[in-house]
Amino acid sequence: MTASFARRGLLGAAAALAGSAALGGPLAPGAAAAGPPPAGRGPTSAPLSLTTPAGFQPEGIAVSPSGTAYTGSIIEGSIYRADLATGTGRIITAGTGARSVGLKLDPFGRLLVAGGDSGEIRVVHAGTGKVLAVHQAATGSTFVNDVVVACGGAWFTDSFNDALYHLPLAPGARPTRLALGGEWAPVPPGGEYWGSNGIERTPDGKALLVVHDTAEALYRVDPRTGRATRTMLEGAGSVSNGDGLVVRGRTLYVVRNWSYAVDVFALSGDGRRAVFLKRITDPRFDEPTTAAVHGGRLYVVNAAFDADWSDPAMTSTIVAVPL
Repeated sequence: MTASFARRGLLGAAAALAGSAALGGPLAPGAAAAGPPPAGRGPTSAPLSLTTPAGFQPEGIAVSPSGTAYTGSIIEGSIYRADLATGTGRIITAGTGARSVGLKLDPFGRLLVAGGDSGEIRVVHAGTGKVLAVHQAATGSTFVNDVVVACGGAWFTDSFNDALYHLPLAPGARPTRLALGGEWAPVPPGGEYWGSNGIERTPDGKALLVVHDTAEALYRVDPRTGRATRTMLEGAGSVSNGDGLVVRGRTLYVVRNWSYAVDVFALSGDGRRAVFLKRITDPRFDEPTTAAVHGGRLYVVNAAFDADWSDPAMTSTIVAVPL
């Protein structure tokens, strides 16, 4: 999610779900710019673009190993599931008014959903779409923005507060707050400036990577202490307008929403150094927010912040680009 989205006055109050519930038990595991890909279908015969339902403004994405994609609406919180092989999909969770921003799958077939300005963390059955648990991670000025499953559980960013929320994956677990310190650039209170946005893990799996919107910086965060150390960026790459992060092996993809680009870096194992490799651009990018890797492609979500979302017929897309 982007700070410019807030500046355009679109962050109105969201209806919060009442109360909170315990985490449900485990389920059965269910530098060159890239030009536009060829029209039609790619070499795997999977569609190169998926259209989300009318009135559904997507932001986050999670993709299962079998190629099932999930995205949430930042308008009213519904969740859409699609088959990347065919492009077909349907709404599996009806929206309640509380946003669905970043989301990820855990090893037990559950979606972990960041609830934006509701301050919620939601746990959703990826098969049925049933909401299994709702946790009130924060109140007041808050924007629970993105999530990664790593380092002993799920970790959520809060763009208006200098903290992460940790939700263990064990049954009955509830989120705890970890204050960010060290070299972390504090965010002034009030929600005018945005701090943490996208989050990932370091290649060695020992720490977290968090992009800071206002500081235009990438930080390595110790999940035990919250101590943040600025990652050294080398080359012509940038994390300005940095939104979603994707790490695969030692490759980092930084989705840069208002820059209409994805910058690609080679990471050191501990995440303390990143060397710019290339910039991916595509004429189909429309305020891209985050991405996921599957089948040799990067699936990029277009939030289309500048579109007229008061029109109930408005749609957006998830587009595939080659890695």
